[in-house]
Amino acid sequence: MLNFLDNPVHFGIAVVVGLLAAATLIVFALTKAKPNQDFKELTNRIKSWWVMIAIFSIALLSSPIVSVIFFGLISFLALKEYVSVIPLRKADRRVLFWAYLTIPIQYILVATNQYGLFIVFIPVWVFFLLPFRLILTKQTEGFLKSVSAISWGLMVTVFAVSHTAMLMMFPATGGNAAGGSGLILFLVILNQGNDVAQYVWGKMLGKHKIVPDVSPNKTWEGFLGGVGTTMVMAVLFHSFLTPFSIPFALFVGAMLAVTGFIGDVTFSAMKRDLQIKDAGALIPGHGGILDRIDSLSLSAPLFFHTVRFFYY
Repeated sequence: MLNFLDNPVHFGIAVVVGLLAAATLIVFALTKAKPNQDFKELTNRIKSWWVMIAIFSIALLSSPIVSVIFFGLISFLALKEYVSVIPLRKADRRVLFWAYLTIPIQYILVATNQYGLFIVFIPVWVFFLLPFRLILTKQTEGFLKSVSAISWGLMVTVFAVSHTAMLMMFPATGGNAAGGSGLILFLVILNQGNDVAQYVWGKMLGKHKIVPDVSPNKTWEGFLGGVGTTMVMAVLFHSFLTPFSIPFALFVGAMLAVTGFIGDVTFSAMKRDLQIKDAGALIPGHGGILDRIDSLSLSAPLFFHTVRFFYY
């Protein structure tokens, strides 16, 4: 057991499991102490977290190829949910095959560490070729709306998420024995921890709403509490998962908290435009995959390029 925990990634996962176990006990105690209050949403969230942590841990502790395939599957499910909720013309359905085809190509580029092609494949090549394929449907009415919706969907569900998998390609160094796996774990812990922290602080202290017409539950108290909590988490986890100094960890914690918030409200605006509450129902208490990667879709690329610029 001690040898297992010598690995920084194993230790990080063990800490997360410990925190989740503590949260489970706290929620159980609350349901017994206050039987008249409804803790159903919180209970469902905890149950879902156990499932998600188990699946994520298996993927992260396996070979890099398995991890890349896992994130490729996340992109596939997210894109599938996205195209199921956005309004598309009948002609657009003929183009979706090519949109889905970008997923294996993008993740093959990740697995083979082809950074040059990885960074331009979707925002350059697909950006030019997908509109041309739409033109071949010979339907110009609604063309701009369709090409915009599909292109944006590919950017957030495939291109942005694939940056998380690309972190796996960063090698272990003297300052970061955990390597890319540690950076992925660090990103996910802070990203999801920020989401939980903003939710909890908002429930406890939230009074001043930030964007009530978009996300009425988002408050300045929840946002600032989330930023502070995420910065603390960054300091706690940076020493064994990243090569960061404490000041840089604080900066990254603040950056991920802010970008996570922006990603969350951006997807909230999209769902309000579509008049839906959740993009899917795959995860009880959490909606669908798209609802879980809303903050990650903006955080992952910024985190990846920040780490690459300063440390690799």
